[in-house]
Amino acid sequence: MKKTITFAVMHFSVAFTVAYLLTGSLVVGGAVALVEPAINTVAFYFHEMVWKKLEDKEEVAGGQTSQSSEQLSNGFSNNDVTFAS
Repeated sequence: MKKTITFAVMHFSVAFTVAYLLTGSLVVGGAVALVEPAINTVAFYFHEMVWKKLEDKEEVAGGQTSQSSEQLSNGFSNNDVTFAS
């Protein structure tokens, strides 16, 4: 939640600055800075929730594909023939 709050503060600052520079109006800058980041912050929160669920699913699937990962990392799978030295 801290990440979301700091993101909102940063977003408010950027939105206000851009709107003020484009319009020269403190009122318009303030209105844009309040509305747009508030909506975007809520969207960001749900975006993070979706990504967390996707990451959790990858972790579960990661245990099932450990042989594939090992094969990619060293070029061989556990089923390859090994030669005695």
